[in-house]
Amino acid sequence: MRLRITHTTEYRYDDPVQYSLQRLRLTPLSGPGQTVESWNVVVDGAKVEAGFSDQFGNKTHLVSTEGDSHSVHIVASGVVVTQDRAGVFGPHQGYVPLWLYLRETESTKAGPLIEELAKSLSGESDLARMHDLMGKLNEQIAYEPGTTDTETTAEQALGAGRGVCQDHTHAMISAARLLGMPARYVSGYLMMDDRTEQTATHAWAEVHLPGLGWVGFDAANNHCPDERYVRIGTGLCYADVAPVSGMRIGLAGEDLEVTLVVEQQGQSQSQSQSQS
Repeated sequence: MRLRITHTTEYRYDDPVQYSLQRLRLTPLSGPGQTVESWNVVVDGAKVEAGFSDQFGNKTHLVSTEGDSHSVHIVASGVVVTQDRAGVFGPHQGYVPLWLYLRETESTKAGPLIEELAKSLSGESDLARMHDLMGKLNEQIAYEPGTTDTETTAEQALGAGRGVCQDHTHAMISAARLLGMPARYVSGYLMMDDRTEQTATHAWAEVHLPGLGWVGFDAANNHCPDERYVRIGTGLCYADVAPVSGMRIGLAGEDLEVTLVVEQQGQSQSQSQSQS
């Protein structure tokens, strides 16, 4: 599948920003299941200071503002060709050792609810248990935008019974790690089947399974990633792969607007319905 993506992020300030430094993780890379035909990140209102690959292999840019800037406009866009691998990314690669993906973070620390969920899983293999986990999380955390934020933990989302893809992903990672399976957070794009315009990127979990390597599980949709998905980056939790993050100095009020278009080129949209 050939997907065209345009991801726009705009920060507007009511006063000049004394100084800001932001980290952009907005660049997908070619790898198993996807080939980046073209990609460009354009920044207006800020200075690109550096570009590098972080410890997880994510392509990262640092941009800064200083002085009288009232807005920063970021557009990431390009074309990615994808294929359906039934969620299987494959063997572990990179400098980060596999055992690191067993480490808890504040967002993925297991509590009594995650522990109870992990004990309830059934299946004759690790793969079957992860499918059971994905389905149970889809049932137990209703998809309700605006009910959680970036600081919400997996335990809190499971207790509330509602959240977004970030919360499904943290909960999936938390339970998998509790069972001794390395798990990681994946940020990316998903081509929706009922619309092309969105307001946020997508997220899903990957669990490392013997004989398969990394396998993706999208608990928000109860579905393993297919050709509609484009990977941007991976990490231990959302904090490692936030599309835009950073700091600023000054008291200026901030208004953020995000628009995202993911569409298939040359063919009609597929028919099943998904959530971002």
